[in-house]
Amino acid sequence: MQVVSFSKLGQIGLITIDNPPVNALSQAVRAGLKEAVTQGIADSDVKAMVVICAGRTFAAGADIREFETGMKEPFLPPVLSLIENSDKPVIAALHGTALGGGMELALGCHFRVAVGKAKIGLPEVKLGILPGAGGTQRLPRLIGAEAALKMIAEGNPISASQAKTWGAVDEIIEGDLKEGAIAFAEKVLAEKRPLRRASQLTAKVDDPDLFERYTSSIAVKQRGFLAPFNCIKAVRAATELPFEQGVERERALFLELVNSPQSKAQRHVFFSEREVTKIPGLPGDTPIRDIQSIGVIGAGAMGVGIALCCANVGIPVVLLEMNQENLDRGLAVIRKTYAGSVGKGRLKQEDMDRRLALITPTLSYGDLSNADLVIEAVFEDLAVKKEVFSQLDTVCKPGAILATNTSYLNLNEIAAFTRRPQDVVGMHFFSPANVMKLLENVRGDKTAPDVLATAQAIGKKLGKLPVMVGVCPGFVGNRMFMPRLRESFFLLEEGASPQQIDQAMFDFGFPMGPLATADMAGLDIAWRHRKVNYEQLTPREQACNLLDKICELGRYGQKTGAGIYRYDERRNAAPDPLIEDLIVKHSAERGVTRRNISDQEILERCLYVMINEGAKILEEGVAARPLDIDMIWVFGYGFPVYRGGPMFYADQLGLATVYEALLRYQEQLGAEFWKPAPLLEKLAKEGKGFY
Repeated sequence: MQVVSFSKLGQIGLITIDNPPVNALSQAVRAGLKEAVTQGIADSDVKAMVVICAGRTFAAGADIREFETGMKEPFLPPVLSLIENSDKPVIAALHGTALGGGMELALGCHFRVAVGKAKIGLPEVKLGILPGAGGTQRLPRLIGAEAALKMIAEGNPISASQAKTWGAVDEIIEGDLKEGAIAFAEKVLAEKRPLRRASQLTAKVDDPDLFERYTSSIAVKQRGFLAPFNCIKAVRAATELPFEQGVERERALFLELVNSPQSKAQRHVFFSEREVTKIPGLPGDTPIRDIQSIGVIGAGAMGVGIALCCANVGIPVVLLEMNQENLDRGLAVIRKTYAGSVGKGRLKQEDMDRRLALITPTLSYGDLSNADLVIEAVFEDLAVKKEVFSQLDTVCKPGAILATNTSYLNLNEIAAFTRRPQDVVGMHFFSPANVMKLLENVRGDKTAPDVLATAQAIGKKLGKLPVMVGVCPGFVGNRMFMPRLRESFFLLEEGASPQQIDQAMFDFGFPMGPLATADMAGLDIAWRHRKVNYEQLTPREQACNLLDKICELGRYGQKTGAGIYRYDERRNAAPDPLIEDLIVKHSAERGVTRRNISDQEILERCLYVMINEGAKILEEGVAARPLDIDMIWVFGYGFPVYRGGPMFYADQLGLATVYEALLRYQEQLGAEFWKPAPLLEKLAKEGKGFY
């Protein structure tokens, strides 16, 4: 197929890119562009050219896979120079999304027109890189340094109207884009407009402290990332250097990033995020059940969050509670949440009213009889779940999907409480459910294929990243979280302080450490899980009863104002001497001689037990692929994006490094928790990785 074609409409040469699905600027497209532009320049009948794309979008970026396989000539920068240096006007006609290399192509043209719904942007920073075809040099010269910083260092696309206001788009086209672009080209010729070459403009800086101020403004949000700060350096170069030297600086900064572990990790996340929603072994044409209405059981924090998710995308919700007081409290939270969004200008009042109207409160199971999907979000107790699912089995219509939000309990046991286990699935939302992106869907032994496909589809409709996993205690996320929490308490017992453990993990890139996370989630949840499973714990785990001692004081974390840390009215944490004294006394009672523990040991013990557990999860088939584990931890537990997830990070370290550390801790601490998983041992000895 010819991915770039050249045709003439009178004196206008039309260059059409047709490289579905998103017109990525592959080697074939770059070569075709070079040939088409050269043809247009050489043709004396052609007075101006329009670059347009077939399909649903303008070029949405480069072919990112070429970063792994290696770029081939012609490279994009010389193609853009060819366009920009043309003595004939070249107009980019934008629709859909003009992103990354696609926007750089538009910037290389002399003029840009766009349909009103078009979006343009330079999102490379989200892949751990920066625009590498002159984007950091041309854009500031067109729209000024401050606006360019926002687009390049943050990577968020802007609307065509905003682009026109800033000067990146010359005209908004009403009606047919091709006709409008050709008419614009004719107007350029008729008015003899001078060609506007971005490379020859001056990048404006109104504030001499702009770059320092902007760096400070993103320092917290972009903590640990390299790319945003290289983006700032590149934009600054556009204000201080001639174009050619600025391009050289851009190139050096680009190469520094593209070969970095961070960019490789972020590109891994980019591809995995798109792959993870597909269920291995499930045909792509598996039918999906029609979900027109959803029931949610429980008006606590989780149930309210799920109800908000549904209403936000226009799905009617029946919200069930067992008593009016709890129901009223949940509805008040919903109203307060929406009112807060209205107050901040994120939501219009009429949208709030429309969403509230979609939520029907009830105290009767009978009102769930017409729901296509029911999601329970009640107390994490098997007896309570049995009562709920027995009721649902009675009142729900045939074919309704019955979902549990459980994060620990056995889905197969819950499904057995019904006469329709084929319709039962796990849908584990992460709190707050209306904010967190991850949805851990769980397949039971008897869950029907179309139920699995529907759970993934409804997850995407709710704006989530749905990952399908198998049944085991804690599924994937919590199963790996618990060994990390266990090691954290062992480290406390052996000599580390809570703040040292949490700071080490924070410095690694997590938004908070494991102990602060436990406080936020509620220590009572982990305590309840510990008590239920106490007989299955090893003697070492039973003896390390710091969690028991803290919870017996009524300290459950943030919600009670005190847990491992103490909290003020705004839930700001502070070390608590009472807990520090409790830990020291506990060590003495246990006969443990406290020692200085390095941050490196904290990192290894907290991370390597997760990686080892992940290897076991893969062996057991609970997760089908290492990328499933990585996406769960990146989007559900705050594993730093620029490290790619625990399994990808293990590969970057080298599995031999992890394996040798496991053996070292096995010798130091015992084989009880440090025996390498067979899969990890096998791969390490073969010099392989999880990927």
